[in-house]
Amino acid sequence: MIAKRLLDADRRRRVPRQFSWVDQRLVRDGYFGRCTHGALALYLFLVTVCDAEGLSYYAERSLCERLKVSAAALRDARNELCCAGLVAYEHPLYQVLDLDPIHTSVPARSARSRVCGEAVSIGQVLHSILGGGR
Repeated sequence: MIAKRLLDADRRRRVPRQFSWVDQRLVRDGYFGRCTHGALALYLFLVTVCDAEGLSYYAERSLCERLKVSAAALRDARNELCCAGLVAYEHPLYQVLDLDPIHTSVPARSARSRVCGEAVSIGQVLHSILGGGR
């Protein structure tokens, strides 16, 4: 085992007041290997700016400028994160999701199905159309 030591003691990392974190399970559970660089860049940005509940809202144009990507690349990255179960999105709101195993409810699955192209029952479609899908 390698003995860890600070390489630059003057620049020791401190937890700031507006602290956010990146969950180690992203690596341990294989998300890094399954996501593209663009999706991971968007995820890192969202984790950095979200509040304590994982919520943030940035305009598409602003995200494209900050991440230096096209609108199409941003949409692809967002869809990839939604399909991976890392992020939920409902314009203009993003939610970074907990990585604990989930017990999916019908509305959450319906929202994910719209993005990922999963099969949805006609009952779920009607429920969503009639206002119950939010």
